[in-house]
Amino acid sequence: MASSFGSSYSGLKCRDGIFYAGSNTHDLKKWPAQSIPIGHQGRRKCRVGVSVVRSQGADVAELQASSSGPLLVPRQRYCEATHMTIRRKTRTVNIGGVTIGSEHPIRVQTMTTTDTCDVQATVEQVMRIADKGADLVRITVQGKREADACFDIKNTLVQKGYSIPLVADIHFAPSVALRVAECFDKIRINPGNFADRRAKFETLEYTEDDYQKELEHIENVFSPLVEKCKKYGRAMRIGTNHGSLSDRIMSYYGDSPRGMVESAFEFARICRKMDYHNFLFSMKASNPVVMVQAYRLLVAEMNVVGWDYPLHLGVTEAGEGEDGRMKSAIGIGALLQDGLGDTIRVSLTEEPEYEIDPCTRLAKLGMEASRLQRGVEPFEEKHRHYFDFQRRTGELPSQKEGEEVDYRGVLHRDGSVLMSVTLQQLKNPELLYKSLATKLIVGMPFKDLATVDTILLRELPPVEDKSARLAIKRLIDVSIGVLTPLSEQLTKPLPNAMVLVTLDEFSSGAHKLLPAGTRLAITLRGDEPYEELAILKNSDAIMLLLDLPRTDKKVSRVHASRRLFEYLQENQLNFPVIHHLQYPSGTERDDLVISAGSEAGALLVDGLGDGIFLEAPDHDFEFLRTTAFGMLQGCRMRNTKTEYVSCPSCGRTLFDLQEISAEIREKTSHLPGVSIAIMGCIVNGPGEMADADFGYVGGAPGKIDLYVGKTVVKRAIAMEQATDALIQLIKDHGRWVDPPKEEE
Repeated sequence: MASSFGSSYSGLKCRDGIFYAGSNTHDLKKWPAQSIPIGHQGRRKCRVGVSVVRSQGADVAELQASSSGPLLVPRQRYCEATHMTIRRKTRTVNIGGVTIGSEHPIRVQTMTTTDTCDVQATVEQVMRIADKGADLVRITVQGKREADACFDIKNTLVQKGYSIPLVADIHFAPSVALRVAECFDKIRINPGNFADRRAKFETLEYTEDDYQKELEHIENVFSPLVEKCKKYGRAMRIGTNHGSLSDRIMSYYGDSPRGMVESAFEFARICRKMDYHNFLFSMKASNPVVMVQAYRLLVAEMNVVGWDYPLHLGVTEAGEGEDGRMKSAIGIGALLQDGLGDTIRVSLTEEPEYEIDPCTRLAKLGMEASRLQRGVEPFEEKHRHYFDFQRRTGELPSQKEGEEVDYRGVLHRDGSVLMSVTLQQLKNPELLYKSLATKLIVGMPFKDLATVDTILLRELPPVEDKSARLAIKRLIDVSIGVLTPLSEQLTKPLPNAMVLVTLDEFSSGAHKLLPAGTRLAITLRGDEPYEELAILKNSDAIMLLLDLPRTDKKVSRVHASRRLFEYLQENQLNFPVIHHLQYPSGTERDDLVISAGSEAGALLVDGLGDGIFLEAPDHDFEFLRTTAFGMLQGCRMRNTKTEYVSCPSCGRTLFDLQEISAEIREKTSHLPGVSIAIMGCIVNGPGEMADADFGYVGGAPGKIDLYVGKTVVKRAIAMEQATDALIQLIKDHGRWVDPPKEEE
C-alpha cells in the first residue's frame, strides 16, 4: 500500500502524527503515518479540502475505497463487536449529580419550547418534563436577558423541589455561555458557530498559516468557558450539527461526516490541553444515514487516539408523529444495536414531554440488547461499508420466456413493501385494492406510487370461490405479487402464485412437487449454519424473507442479518432480501415503530436489504403499510410522500411551529419526491436544509424567509402570506401538482 501511494502522491505533510495529502478537492487520499515511507515525510504541501486519519495509539486505520469517489475511508473499529451488542466502554461524565457513561443507564432528555425569559412558563414546562421521567432538560440561552432568567429558573425549580440538571443550549454567544455556566449544570456548544462566523456556504481558500490562525482564534474564544466549567464543576456537550458546520470546516473537510468529526475534535483538543474531561460528544443530522456515519466515524477516531468520552445520540429535525419517531428509531436504534450511546433525545415537532416516551423505549431497547449481549457467533465482515453508504441491491426478478404474467413488478428497485392479506379482506375486493394503495378505475386496480408490491396469502380461498380468486387474479394481472405457503399451493393451487418455502422445505426438495418454473421465495432466520445456507447456491429464488422469531431473546436480528448478507456477498448470491418482522398480539403501536426502525432500519442505513414486511395482528392494515413505506423513506430509499425536515421548536422559535407545520403539511402532503424544511429559526436552518428542496424559516418575529436549497430567495414575508408564498415558490420551480380529486 505504502509504496504505491508514495509513488503517486508527493504532496504530503505530517503534523502531530497526522498525514495530509491531495492534489485538489476532487482527488483526495489519506492514510496513517505507519503506511507512509519515511522518505516521503519531508515533502511539505497543504491543499484545500484535505482529509485526515489519525495514527497515534495502538490502532492503525485500515483504508478502503469510498463508494462516492476516489476518497479513501477508514475501516478502523467503531464498536466493541460487529457480531453482538456490547456497550462501548466510556468514562463517566457528571452532570449536576446525574452520571452519564457506560457504567450507568442510558439517560433520556428533551428541550423546552418556551421563551426562556418567561420564567414561570419555562419552570412549569421543566416540571412537566421531569414528571414524565426525563433525566436532563435543555433550555435555549441566546442572549444576556435569557442568561439572567436562567438564574431565576434554576432557583425556582430548587424551591419547588426539582433537582433535574439543566443544560444551556448555546449558539453564536461565548459571553452568554460564560454567564450561564455559573448556574446551569451543563453547557451545550455547537462547534460550527461558537467561534466561527455564521456559514455563508462559501468555499474559502486556506494556507496552512491561515488555518492555524483560525485554530488559535477558536482557542482564545473557547478557553475561558473551559476554565469556568472546571471552576464550577460543569459538564459540556460538544454538539456538532450537520446543518451548521462553518465555511472553514466545509471548505477544508467537505460538508461531510468527516467535517463534523473534525469540527468537534478541534474543541475537544482544547479541553484536553486544559485537562478538562467532563464532556461528551454528539453528531446530529436530519438524515439518519449521515447521522449514523458521523457517529461511527467519531468513535473510530476516538478509538485510534485512545479517547473514551460518552455519546449523546439524536436525529435532529426529525419531524412529528410516526415519521419523526421512525427517523429517530432508525438513527438512534442503529447505533444502540452496536452498543453506542449513553444519552438520547428524540427531537419531535410536538410538546417536549411527548419526547420522553419514545426516548424511554429506545433506551430500554439499547440497555436490554447490551445486557443480554444479543448477537450471533463471531464472523468476519468484509463487505459492509461502515462510514459511507453503499447499497447491496438484490437482483430484481426478470421475465422468463413463456410466462403468462409479468413478475418484474413484484419487487421495486428502490425498496419493496410486502403485506399479509386475509381471506376476510378478499370478500370486499374494492376495499382491499384501496388498502393496498392502488388506483381504482371502474373498480379495477392499477399500481400507484405507494402501492404494496407483493401480498402474502397464508391461506388460499377454496378453488370453487370464484369471486375471491378473481380478486387475486386482478392483482396478479397488474404485477402485484401473490405469495402463498407451499402447503397451500399444493392443496389449493393458485395459477401464477409465488410459493413461500422454508429453508428446510427447500433442502428436502419438497418444492419439486410444484409445477416446473414455479417462482419460489425462501424464508430463513439468518443464523443457520453455513452448511445449511449452502443450499441457496442451488436456488433461483425470487427473494429471501429474513424472519427471526421475536421469541428468540439471545439472537439479534441485526447481527444475524449482517451475517447472512456477508455470506451472500462472499458467495456472490444476489437474491433480494426482505426484512420480515412479525409482532405478537399486545404489541403497542409505538413499540412496533421503535423496534422496526431500530432493527430493520439499522440494516437499511447500511444498504443491507431490499424491502420490509411488517405483520402485527393487533394493528390495522393502513398503519402497517404506511409504517413500512415510512421506514424506506426514512432510510433514503423509496420516496412515496412529501419529505419534511421539521425542527422540534425551542425558545428561539419565531412562530407556532406545530400549527404552521400542520398547515403546510395539509396543503403539500400530496407532493411525493418534494422535500420541505420548516425551521423555527436560522440557527440550523440553511445547513439542515441541505437535503430539502424548499425551506420555510423564521427570520424575525412574524416574518418568514423562503429558501431554495441553502439559498434564501425571499425575505421577511408576513406570516399570514408565507404558506401561500411557499406554494407559489414550489409552482415556480415546476414541482407542484394539484391534489388528486377524491373518488366518488
